[in-house]
Formats: sequence, structure tokens, C-alpha cells
Amino acid sequence: MPHHLKLQDSLFVKILIVLILLVIVASLGTALVYLVRDRTRSPRTVKALTVRISLSIGLFILLLLAYGVGLLRPHGLPRIQPPSQGTPGQTEALPQP
Repeated sequence: MPHHLKLQDSLFVKILIVLILLVIVASLGTALVYLVRDRTRSPRTVKALTVRISLSIGLFILLLLAYGVGLLRPHGLPRIQPPSQGTPGQTEALPQP
């Protein structure tokens, strides 16, 4: 596969992830509104939360598949060199200019 297609696919997956996250937040907000406004035992809150859970599971599966195919790569914190082996509390002298 050409390199530019993989970058386009990766960008598409990242945009899709952000869109799904926005829909999940919107569904959660909708459930909150239904919970506050509906004083009766309306199933709308449960339906909105079910949609949110379904989207969250779908997003998790999408993340696993995208990682498995190589469209997403984890990136962590940069590695930091451990301190030099010396006696505790001992500092190294700075070079003189």
C-alpha cells in the first residue's frame, strides 16, 4: 500500500474517532436532559444511555481494529535516561568554562 494512502486512512480513522466521541458526549447530555425533564417513568433516558454504551463499545472495537491493522500507533512519553550510578546525595561537579 502506498504511504500516502496509509496516512489518509489513518487521518480518516482519527476523525472518525473524534466524531464518535462527540456523539457519545451528545448522547450522554441527551440522557441528562431526559432525566431532569421527564418526571414520569419514560424509557427515553434508558434508550439514550443504551446508545451511549453501544457507541462506546463500538469505539473500543474500532480502536482495537485500527491498532491491529496498523492505522493507529501508540505513542508515549519520551524515554528519560536514568540518573548515573553514584552515592545518594552526591552531585557531579560542573565543568569550568
